[in-house]
Amino acid sequence: MKKDILTIWDLTKDDADRLIKRAVKLKTLQKQGMGEKLFFGKSLGLLFEKPSTRTRLSFEAAMIQLGGTPIYISTETTQMARKEPVKDTARVLSGYLDALAIRTYSQDLLEEFAKHCTIPVINALTDIYHPCQVLSDVMTVVEKKGHYQGLKFAWVGDGNNMAHSWINAAAVLGLKLVLACPESYFPKPDILQKATEYGIGEISVTTDPTFAVSDADVVNTDVWASMGMEKEAEERKKVFFPYQLNRTLLAKAKKDAVVLHCLPAHREEEITDEVLEGTQSVVWDQAENKLHMHKAILEALIRYL
Repeated sequence: MKKDILTIWDLTKDDADRLIKRAVKLKTLQKQGMGEKLFFGKSLGLLFEKPSTRTRLSFEAAMIQLGGTPIYISTETTQMARKEPVKDTARVLSGYLDALAIRTYSQDLLEEFAKHCTIPVINALTDIYHPCQVLSDVMTVVEKKGHYQGLKFAWVGDGNNMAHSWINAAAVLGLKLVLACPESYFPKPDILQKATEYGIGEISVTTDPTFAVSDADVVNTDVWASMGMEKEAEERKKVFFPYQLNRTLLAKAKKDAVVLHCLPAHREEEITDEVLEGTQSVVWDQAENKLHMHKAILEALIRYL
C-alpha cells in the first residue's frame, strides 16, 4: 500500500524517529564508501513548478546513490501547461515512475496529485509546508546535540511554510517551540490550533524575538520574502528588520546553541554574515543532510511497496 508525505502529520513520532536514525546511518555508509544500491530499475519523478537548488539536487543525488534514476520534469514543458487535468497527469505518471516529488505553489494541487497517483507522492515544498526540509533539520539537531527531546527551538521571522512545518514537527515529536513573528505575519491560525490541540508539543507564538531566543538550544530563521512574494520584499524588510538574527540576538540563546537556515540566505537581511559564517552555524551540514534524509524517505516509501 502506497504512503505519501504531504505534511509531517503523515508521520507518527516513531516514523520520524526511524527516518532520522536511518538517514544518519545512510550518511555514515556513504562516507565509508558503502552506499546501498537498492533501486536499480526504479525511477523518481521530480515535478517542479518552483525553482530549486538544494531540494532538486539532493533528491536527484539521493536517487542516483540508491541506484535509481531521477527524472526532472518542469511543469512548463508538460501538458499541464495546456490545462491537462491533474488526475490524468497523475495516472499517467504513476505508470512511468515509482515515486513522485512535487515542488509547487499550491498544497491543494499536491493533494490532488496524491489522490490520483498510485505511487508515493512527496512534498518537495509548497507555499504552506516544507516537511522534508524540517525532517532534515531535526536530523541535523540530533547529529549536533545527540537528541531533540527537552531542547528549546526558536523560530525568528516569517510565519511561512517552514514555520508551519516546524509547528507540525513540534506537535508530532513533542518539541518546545517558540516562534517570534511580526503580528501580521503569524503562522496560519488553523495550523497552530491543530498542533496545540494535539497536546504533545509545547508551542507558542510571540512578537518578541528576544523572548523566543532566550535560552534556546536551536535558533532557526528563513528569508523574509519567500518565492512568489518578491513584490512585497522591500516592505517586508522594514517590518522584519527587528527580527534579524545577528550577534546581539544570538547572544540571548545558550552558548552552545546551533543556528539553522534552510537557504538560500539573504545575508545582512534575515541573518548577518557574521552569524551565518560563525562557529554556531550548522547550515552547511543542514544542507548536506537533505541528501541523506531524502534517501531515507525514498527508501521508506519505495522499498516496501
